[in-house]
Amino acid sequence: MKSLSDLRLFVRTAHAGSLSAAARQLDTTAAAASASLKRLERSLGAALFVRSTRSLRLTREGETFLRHCEQALQALDEGCEAIAGGSDAVRGTLLLTAPSDLGRNALRTWMDEFQSRHPGLRLRLRPTDRRSDLYREPVDVALRYGLPADSTLVALPLAPANRRVLCASPAWLARSGPLHHPRELADRNALCFVLGDEVHDQWRFTGPEGECIVDVRGDRVSDDGDVVRRWALDGHGVACKSALDIADDLLAGRLVALCPEWRAEPTPLHLVCADRRQLSPAIRELRVFLEAKCAERLSALAEVAPQAV
Repeated sequence: MKSLSDLRLFVRTAHAGSLSAAARQLDTTAAAASASLKRLERSLGAALFVRSTRSLRLTREGETFLRHCEQALQALDEGCEAIAGGSDAVRGTLLLTAPSDLGRNALRTWMDEFQSRHPGLRLRLRPTDRRSDLYREPVDVALRYGLPADSTLVALPLAPANRRVLCASPAWLARSGPLHHPRELADRNALCFVLGDEVHDQWRFTGPEGECIVDVRGDRVSDDGDVVRRWALDGHGVACKSALDIADDLLAGRLVALCPEWRAEPTPLHLVCADRRQLSPAIRELRVFLEAKCAERLSALAEVAPQAV
């Protein structure tokens, strides 16, 4: 019988395309990973990878064995989960990445509640606006705004109706005056954030006159959405933020939604993973829980920011 650890190492290496990356994900050394792979190949009597100094790819035998290996490990994991049964099926370690603002604020407290329901679950939360490589990094699931550019990823909707909201602090409005139309943004200080490798400085709105696209300018740019939100709270300018990120600030009056007749661009929230077979009981329960939390958060905005829903 082949060692389960050797089989898991083989599958991780195939997905990561790198033996050293697979070793890091499984918290082992590169030397131990190399020995594991050689042991497996020796027992099978076949080479599973073609190796060079810069690349690693599956052989034809490796591709065949990978399909059977994945099926066998999935069946084994499902059997373990079935034995656990009941609410205890939501257990183990869950590594979750999320947008920085949503992760540090709303998601942090939501996950406290989720873990109290499932005490067997250990959480590793990574709030970041950097897009993790779900094939190469040890990430179970990611929360992401917008649809993933990679169509091979599995994207399950959590808040399909979520959109950005034009907002500013009462202090900034007192100094700069009210904003009646998105075109007036051309003369205001815009707080911008980086999407991918580009500054998001073209803001789109839909309203009574149809679509309005404004090229904005400002003295502050960040690749961290939470920083942009804090700049807005501190009165440094106007921001266009996800309604889910700033719901509490709008409800408490720390930020004010502007141009109520105009709706900013949609930014639906999705739960994303690399493979549908990763949808463990913990992730399925998490999806249901987060979907309800997002709906509750957006529903509360109906009166103070109707353009957000």
